[in-house]
Amino acid sequence: MNKRPRTVRRSRGAAEVDELIHIATSLGVSCTLAEDRFWQDKLASLVSEILLDEDEETLNAALDTLSKTDPQAWNELADIVEACTETHTILIDKNEYQAIMFAVPLLAWSRFNIPAGPLGDERITSLREHLSKHVFVEGAKLSLADFLFSPDQLPQGYCNTAKLSKLLANLTSSNGTLMCEQANNAEPSAFLTDTRYLLGAIAAPKGKAVFRWQEENSSRKDILTQWQKQGLNSLQSLFAGCAMESLLPISYFAAWRESDRASRAYSLRASVSFLQLLLSVEARQLTCVIAACHGRRLEEYRVGFVRRNEEPMLHGVVWPLLDGEDEHTDCIAEIEAILRESGITDIVVHEHSFPMDQCDDCGTPLFPNLDGDLIHTETPESSDTPSPHLH
Repeated sequence: MNKRPRTVRRSRGAAEVDELIHIATSLGVSCTLAEDRFWQDKLASLVSEILLDEDEETLNAALDTLSKTDPQAWNELADIVEACTETHTILIDKNEYQAIMFAVPLLAWSRFNIPAGPLGDERITSLREHLSKHVFVEGAKLSLADFLFSPDQLPQGYCNTAKLSKLLANLTSSNGTLMCEQANNAEPSAFLTDTRYLLGAIAAPKGKAVFRWQEENSSRKDILTQWQKQGLNSLQSLFAGCAMESLLPISYFAAWRESDRASRAYSLRASVSFLQLLLSVEARQLTCVIAACHGRRLEEYRVGFVRRNEEPMLHGVVWPLLDGEDEHTDCIAEIEAILRESGITDIVVHEHSFPMDQCDDCGTPLFPNLDGDLIHTETPESSDTPSPHLH
């Protein structure tokens, strides 16, 4: 018998897109918990099949359509896709456990290279001990990836992420370690500030608590404090020559979004520290120029750094708008507050908007000067200073 023509698979994909949209829309207008669960289960079952088929296009087509037509249904579908990607049910001693892929975002800046790559047995053992003691509930099963990931080295797309989360989930039963040799093939981009990720999976009996803040007399703030105080000691030698700050270890996609949001303020503070160190100046000797940049809509703010009363653009930071933010969100006030906390007293905000121009030669963003022009940065560099722009 001849194989079915590929057009059949494409029509099946179109049918699955329609079905995803229908179920997500129904979930979006549901008005009872019982109906919510019915549609959630139906949607999760279909999404899991699509992930197993590695059909990334179908998921993206449904999400793209709903993003333009029904934001509520888009949220419902995105939540289910993420949950199915990062969460798996496994059997341990004949009991059902729920395994969740988690990430530990590490914000770092340095005049030297920010580390990435294998962690080694000693660090893995120490991290496992502190995560079990400070972050996850007692008795939970824990697997870790023996790799410190840069953003470029994370799996691309839902299907690839689901494959990695499944590998980590299957290792939780033995509290195992995943060797990630393939990640070595991707070289991390060089930025002054960047994020690194520790990845793993945590498994607990289905329906039971996973994180310590789910228990009584505990909070996320307390857990983060203990983790930052004691859990990061094993990484200090790896981050020699770097300033590093850890966010709370949480589920993979939530951690990814939280690091995107936190890295904006971190980059501003790091910029001030970097320029003070590089130029031997005080923060009050710097001027910051803020401008809104539009594509089809407001996309980002750009912050340029110059010495007071001097022309060269020393440095620049991009503050991208994230989900839920638009021209009505007072990002400028947030940016100004962070700069003032860092010691900057001279801040100029341009009232008109700018295009999202980049350098034709190197592709880096251009930043606003006092005269209202977008210009290239000209950071004075020593031999050990990396690329002058911030990620």
